Amino acid sequence: MATNGLSTALTLYGARTLTLSQAAAQAGLSEAEFVEQLERRGIEVTDSERAAALGNEQPARAD
Repeated sequence: MATNGLSTALTLYGARTLTLSQAAAQAGLSEAEFVEQLERRGIEVTDSERAAALGNEQPARAD
């Protein structure tokens, strides 16, 4: 993992210039790993992004 790539990806994601998926790819990490890095640094991750990255998305109900 290139530290410079991670640093750049964190900065660009924090500024909402890149999506979570784009930033994770730039950092060379999975989305789940990138979310972990964001949370360790106190960078806000929305619940929907966290759920999608961790595979916890609930399908929409058709009640």
